[in-house]
Amino acid sequence: MKEVREIQKQMEYISPRKRKPVVEVWEGMTIEELGKAMGKDADHVFELMEYVDNTVSYKKPTDVLDSTIIGDILEKARYRMKHRSRPILEEEDRDLYPYPPAPEDKLVKRPPIVTIMGHVDHGKTTLLDYLRKSSIVDSEFGGITQHIGAFSVTMKSGSVTFLDTPGHAAFKAMRSRGAHCTDIVVLVVAADDGVMEQTEESIRMARSADVPIIVAINKIDKHNADIELTKRMLSVQGLVPEDMGGNVQCVLISALKGTNVEDLVEAILLQAEISNLRSDPDGFVEGVVLESRVDPHLGKLATALIRRGTIRRGTIIVAGQAWAKVRLMLNDQRKQVAQATPSTPVEVSGWKIMPSPGDIILEVADEKRAHEVAEYRAKKAAKNKALEDLPVIEAKMKEHKTEYKKMLLEKRKLGVSRIKPKGPKPKEIIETYTGPRLNIIIKADVEGSLEALLDVIETYHNPLCKLDVVHFDVGAVSKNDIEIAESFDAVVYNFNVNVLPDASQLAEEKNISIRPQNIIYRFLDDVRKEINSRLPEKEMEEVTGEAVVLKMFTITDGKQKNIPVAGCRCVKGDLKKTSLYRVLRNNEEVFRGSLHSMRNIKTEVTLIKKEQECGLRFEETAYVPEAGDVIQSFRNYTVPQEIDWNPFGNIR
Repeated sequence: MKEVREIQKQMEYISPRKRKPVVEVWEGMTIEELGKAMGKDADHVFELMEYVDNTVSYKKPTDVLDSTIIGDILEKARYRMKHRSRPILEEEDRDLYPYPPAPEDKLVKRPPIVTIMGHVDHGKTTLLDYLRKSSIVDSEFGGITQHIGAFSVTMKSGSVTFLDTPGHAAFKAMRSRGAHCTDIVVLVVAADDGVMEQTEESIRMARSADVPIIVAINKIDKHNADIELTKRMLSVQGLVPEDMGGNVQCVLISALKGTNVEDLVEAILLQAEISNLRSDPDGFVEGVVLESRVDPHLGKLATALIRRGTIRRGTIIVAGQAWAKVRLMLNDQRKQVAQATPSTPVEVSGWKIMPSPGDIILEVADEKRAHEVAEYRAKKAAKNKALEDLPVIEAKMKEHKTEYKKMLLEKRKLGVSRIKPKGPKPKEIIETYTGPRLNIIIKADVEGSLEALLDVIETYHNPLCKLDVVHFDVGAVSKNDIEIAESFDAVVYNFNVNVLPDASQLAEEKNISIRPQNIIYRFLDDVRKEINSRLPEKEMEEVTGEAVVLKMFTITDGKQKNIPVAGCRCVKGDLKKTSLYRVLRNNEEVFRGSLHSMRNIKTEVTLIKKEQECGLRFEETAYVPEAGDVIQSFRNYTVPQEIDWNPFGNIR
């Protein structure tokens, strides 16, 4: 035998079984998928199926094969079979992207969008304030009352849209996204100060955004103004004025007095003419979110600057992870408008969640598509966040493992089997709690992970449900852990560790839940979900109708005399005879009970509608309502409860 093995070894003998190629298969495999796994096409599989029993019913490549049939097919083809889980296909890109440029014949002229930038105290805000005020007084300008992140100025020669926040955060966001919201930057430089640090930063931002710059030299009326020095300082930065042989428009103004401000607007319009700013007003809407806020009356509002298309009431738009069906639009004068064309700023209501400044606005065909895009972006953001957190988590795990190894070395040197708990032994406390409870067992791969998980559990302090860790340890889930879980009716969490075969079998027999986890956030979410499932439903009351007592009178019913009856008028909702009732006097509840009788005129009824009058008699005849009391009908119902517990805050 030894000689035979030596000969086989020399000949590099391979058994017939090992020579058979291996094909990975999974549950629910189609004919087409089996062909690809074999390196063949679907027709090849159909040819093999002619030699396999019970395959007549399979007609199409998309038909799902039975596992026995798959085995018979591979046996006929002399393949070996290896089972695996179904491969996870990469999710289809369902995101929304800007639409292709419109044809030239669809483009029309649009107003320029201007951002005013510059150093602190150089007059940016004063210039914007003058434009707003002059627009109210001067008939050449459109009326402006309250700015909403952007406003429009209209002159005889055209109109200009100004972003009214110097150094607006959305400008940076737009620049980083490659969507240049601004067409022109007006750089305000004070004649008495010249080019300063933030002036240089503004120049860098404008050049990075690749937009033309118009310089407004402000404060020319001050006694220490040095216009020529300011121009030379601008030239050093590469902004050479036209009167010095350059190509940069430079307008001398006094924002405080309004000197030459109209000339500045004319310069902007001239630059817009040179830039040939055009857009398609008929295509799909594209724009950008400048800012967002919550209005107590209108709800979630976002200031949108339209760059393409015409937004109207009912238009469905997506911005970031938010979407809206436009319900209402307000212009820069806080007046409702039915539509907004390119370069027009409007406040839009109808958002499901609040969009973020800098988000690109795109129109979609219907609500289904909007919801799909928003959901896809939310999942993508969560996935990216998890990938960002992964290095931190791995570094922390490595640190914990290092500390744990040190602790093991120390323990082995001391010759002890386990590390003794520090501090005095806690006193035994008799448990008197009888409410909802969740007992858990935690098994982790290292002490560091275990300590982190226990630290999370220690942050839980909610009286609605008791959370107890009845056992924790490092290592795989064993049979002993399952027995403890059975005794305490506990859920077992195994963090980055396996379950021993005998423990898995026992858990199945005893119906013990084992929850594998490898990310602490997911562990927290699962514990929170388990707690919520154990909470009793919360009882609520809903007012279904309300009546006002107009007059009290008494009746006689058989032997009973002086029975109080409240003459009422229903002012809200409906009153049903079978409902529960309470009486409010001076906004305080003075009585609660059910009705014995409900009459409209002299007819016994079961329902009183709004504005109808009725007589109400309570079961409790000892209670006497008074004129002016408010009688409310209500119903009791229950809603699920959820705990508010998130020790990680918003880091996810």
